[in-house]
Amino acid sequence: MITGAEALMLALKNEGVKTIFGYPGGSIMPVYDALYDYTRGEKKAFDHILVRHEQAATHAAEGFARVSGEVGVCIVTSGPGATNTLTGVADAMLDSTPIVVIAGQVGTAALGTDAFQEVDLVGVAQPISKWSYQIRRAEDIAWAVSKAFYIARTGRPGPVVLDFPKNAQVTTTEWQPQHVDFVRSYVPYPKLNETAVAAAAELINNAERPLALVGQGVELGGAHNELIEFLEKSGIPAARTLLGLSALPTNHPLNMGMLGMHGNLAPNIKEQECDVLVAIGMRFSDRVTGQTSKYAKQAKVIHLDIDHSEIDKCIKTDVAVIGDCKMTLPAITRLLKKNEHKEWVDSFKLLDEQEREAVIEPAIHPKEGPLLMGEVVNAVAEATAGEAILVTDVGQNQMFSSRYFKYNKKRSIVTSGGLGTMGFGMPAAIGAIFGAPGRTVCMFSGDGGFQMCIQELGTIMEQQAPVKMILMNNNYLGNVRQWQDMFFEHRQSFTKMMNPDYAHVAAAYHIPYEVVTERADLAAAVEKMLATKGPFILECAIKEDDNVLPMTPPGKSVDEMMLSIDI
Repeated sequence: MITGAEALMLALKNEGVKTIFGYPGGSIMPVYDALYDYTRGEKKAFDHILVRHEQAATHAAEGFARVSGEVGVCIVTSGPGATNTLTGVADAMLDSTPIVVIAGQVGTAALGTDAFQEVDLVGVAQPISKWSYQIRRAEDIAWAVSKAFYIARTGRPGPVVLDFPKNAQVTTTEWQPQHVDFVRSYVPYPKLNETAVAAAAELINNAERPLALVGQGVELGGAHNELIEFLEKSGIPAARTLLGLSALPTNHPLNMGMLGMHGNLAPNIKEQECDVLVAIGMRFSDRVTGQTSKYAKQAKVIHLDIDHSEIDKCIKTDVAVIGDCKMTLPAITRLLKKNEHKEWVDSFKLLDEQEREAVIEPAIHPKEGPLLMGEVVNAVAEATAGEAILVTDVGQNQMFSSRYFKYNKKRSIVTSGGLGTMGFGMPAAIGAIFGAPGRTVCMFSGDGGFQMCIQELGTIMEQQAPVKMILMNNNYLGNVRQWQDMFFEHRQSFTKMMNPDYAHVAAAYHIPYEVVTERADLAAAVEKMLATKGPFILECAIKEDDNVLPMTPPGKSVDEMMLSIDI
């Protein structure tokens, strides 16, 4: 007979968990007491990373999951500890990230009495999680944990929340491992519809101007090789969503760039010219489609997705192939004729050259003036040669870094796509360090996002986590400032920021630091950062009114991208 708290340890061990991010508190103390033995000595099974805020625990779990392909785990206490995780839970839900959040709760006898640090976690988490459940009895722990991991990692991945009342932590139970691989009415991997596969193949074989849109589903399904075989046999040019950027190597000849509001010009224009659009593991986000009433009206749309609810949700589909793209892509590829759309592929190049001349070269190789975000990202990208993991915060830094970074390996971008969570970058980078040990992790942030989770410098200090932090400081909430200048008549309402002296902040946390104010010093500073063992903060003084381009203005169609801003 063991306590429920120790049963949780054994259940997590049974799921292959090795890293836990967390923060202790009153209602989770029995679990942390059990964790004491399981993080040292003969029983050692886990590394526990003490974060400085519960929201950071969820983002760290997300970063861990994104780069490792495993389920990220965090443990927190009840009340504010639990509610602090909700931003991360919502973030993981929108970005299909498998995490399990385990939160303490008051004893079942006190539920509903407004006891100290009581909150209805299951109720508030239900709309923003894949499953939320309260474990009221110690004997249910093995089953509930196994079910939680099964739901989190299968099908379209997502977050699961387990509410763990204190009495279930301290009462005893006989330990019996459980293995859940079936949940009634939950079908994570739909049966392949051969008719739909044949219809998709026929459309592709007869297409003259096909275009593939590659999303994170390829990464989540581990279908990188299957994607390349599909593209190379069909000769279809491909563009990637923000979360799908590392699903296809940057230098692949059929890679036409990034989709979306701040993506590349060519794929956005060509979405409006293609005759067959093949969407693979992406959800037609509004940031990709622009005004949906004008989106790709000329094209037959084939949508490959594991989640049936995404079909026809945003864009009307002609052929839907439901299933894991690791299965659906090869099934379609087998029926394809070997093809080459040379003239169509070559037509992207003129638009590429237009964007390069008008936007890219001025952004990454400016001849004068203050430092620009694009050139800072480009300097780091060239120095890491496409081998590093990119972690971003949210805002202009996110768009610049995702555009100009290079991706040679899978699972190499960690960013908050659907929710756009400022403060995501630093804790997610900590998670990425533990999820992909041995890989270089470069985290880009603006001064706004950097301060939203600045307390996690304490976690980095304690763990000596070798996060390379590139702080692009323009003294503004840059993305909001850009929109205010463009759409609100330059009325810069509360976007100018007074910032701390980051040299002193870095010194307080004993983290090596360098500041770059002159272009001539950038390359050497980047080299020093990458050569330094452990963490490093590289602050770059950025032009205050640097703008992200190209841009599809809100309410416009994707072929109305702006290459310049007249403001």
